[in-house]
Amino acid sequence: MADGRAPSAQSGENLLFLTDEQLRQGIEAMFFAYRGFTADPDRILSDMAYGRAHHRAVHFINRAPGTTVNNLLNILGVTKQSLNRVLRTLIEDGLVESKVGKADKRERHLFLTEEGHALEQKLSDAQRVRMRMAYREAGPDAVAGFRTVLEAMMDREMRNAYGRLKDSGT
Repeated sequence: MADGRAPSAQSGENLLFLTDEQLRQGIEAMFFAYRGFTADPDRILSDMAYGRAHHRAVHFINRAPGTTVNNLLNILGVTKQSLNRVLRTLIEDGLVESKVGKADKRERHLFLTEEGHALEQKLSDAQRVRMRMAYREAGPDAVAGFRTVLEAMMDREMRNAYGRLKDSGT
């Protein structure tokens, strides 16, 4: 272990005692994987003068049609001003529709338009291709372990929000 190499799959008990070097390698792998994961959508979005904030908003509005602005604020963890800037652009460009709440007129419920769905599909297709290839290469045990690690890294509140999204089946 002192040489920084990852333990073999058979020595799973050693995973509880990772060295600082192994943890650093994992952190760096996450950084580079994230760059790869966002590269294709970033290229698509740059042609539209959009960024990752637009992508995240479109993704979560698609996952939970009718979500409120406040719910989206909680999921994304951004400021109201930042989200309003992103939503204003998406609404003006005809990708998102904002509807006044029926029970509470102060609420704004967000929906993707047909064009918004097309953009979301294009962005998620690019990411699904990359994820599918990585999952196939890694194998089912690694996929399950990867999900477990990701969920364990989430703060309790985010893990709960993730669980609600996952359980909604949409």
